[in-house]
Amino acid sequence: MEIANLVISHRKASIEDIQKAWHGDFKQLIGRVMSYPEIRECAILLTCNRVEVYVYGRNVIEILKDFAGKMGVPERIIEIHRGRDSLEHLLRVASGLESMMVGEDQILGQVKNFYNLGKESGSIGEVLDTVFTKAIQVGKKVRRMTKINKGAVSIGSAAVELAERKLSSLIGKKAMLIGAGEMGRLVAKALSHKDLEKIYIANRTRKRGERLADEIGRNARVIPFDRIEKYMVEVDLVITATSAPHYVITKDMVERIMNVRKEQLLVIDIALPRDTENSVGDVNGIMLYTIDDLREISRENLKKRLKEAEKAEKIVKKELDHLMEMLKELKAKNAICMMYSHADYIKNEEVLELYHKLRSRYGIDESALPIIESFAGSLIKKYLRQPTVRIRMAARNGGIDVIDAVEYLFGGDTGGVSEAQNEEIEKDKAETPFKGERSVKR
Repeated sequence: MEIANLVISHRKASIEDIQKAWHGDFKQLIGRVMSYPEIRECAILLTCNRVEVYVYGRNVIEILKDFAGKMGVPERIIEIHRGRDSLEHLLRVASGLESMMVGEDQILGQVKNFYNLGKESGSIGEVLDTVFTKAIQVGKKVRRMTKINKGAVSIGSAAVELAERKLSSLIGKKAMLIGAGEMGRLVAKALSHKDLEKIYIANRTRKRGERLADEIGRNARVIPFDRIEKYMVEVDLVITATSAPHYVITKDMVERIMNVRKEQLLVIDIALPRDTENSVGDVNGIMLYTIDDLREISRENLKKRLKEAEKAEKIVKKELDHLMEMLKELKAKNAICMMYSHADYIKNEEVLELYHKLRSRYGIDESALPIIESFAGSLIKKYLRQPTVRIRMAARNGGIDVIDAVEYLFGGDTGGVSEAQNEEIEKDKAETPFKGERSVKR
């Protein structure tokens, strides 16, 4: 039994690649992964920059490769980590070290959200619960003990920075924000610090747009979602950040707009799935940019935060060692429980069998049952005491093979040895005594 993860992120994949890798919603993906009999637990993380699948079970590498193949994702954009490497990756993700905008806060909230969804769906058990709880704690600790998240570190703020570069300045300009969700809020927050003449906010749910406009204040104004095209004629900048499953801005729409307006129009699409049709960029006068175009700003951001990132790396390394110890202890505890459960099952069977024999031969009643059970329980505890101590020592000393052996011997995923198998073993033992073994006459 081990942990592994499948990662498709901005490091190797384009926004189109990541969008294609979604293949349905959270519940559908969880269902597909959990359909593999050897997978015990699963957690999934879906953001605009990554699709990550974490699993705990057997043959996890082969299963993740098979799953990726069924998703139709090209191998060149896939990373698969196992064991310690997969745990380190998750701690780095929660700490903002794997983000396009190093140190961003949004990713920590996303990890929390998908952890809660996994718990609700029942796909996260004791092991991944321990792992994700630790990751969230580490993410908070990194931000508390370093300045890695200080300044403009979100994709929303990077989009505004890109707009400022492309338009030379945002002073006196008019901007339109489409989408008032979490990403839209980050964009709005960044825009509010610029000297814009007007910020139009369009959202399908008007009340949500109004709440965001109130939060920004001053020059923000909510417009009807179905009037986007009309207001695009007068703005200098459009930033889209919705969660719509279809295009919000189409080529036909911008062609009509550009037939009316004279100046160029800057469109920055930071949504996933994309809000803007690819061919929009082919229309004269349209400057179209997506998340992929924020990579240069990301590299510059990393340089500024290199020292803080180094501090974060040290925290992650130390906490990773602690997490490994926690998982060893958990594995040992589960192996011990498995051993005692198996013994308890046998004890119950044998106690009843002995009771029936004694009742038949000596006429004892049920008052003797507690005495027999107490004796059998005491015998098992004393007999398993030394193995229990040694399993715990193995966990502390890195003897995972010992614990794996205990899991195998006392059932584990195989469900133990069947009665038929047990009878066959006993038969072989009776017919073929060990070398040097003498039969005992009775």
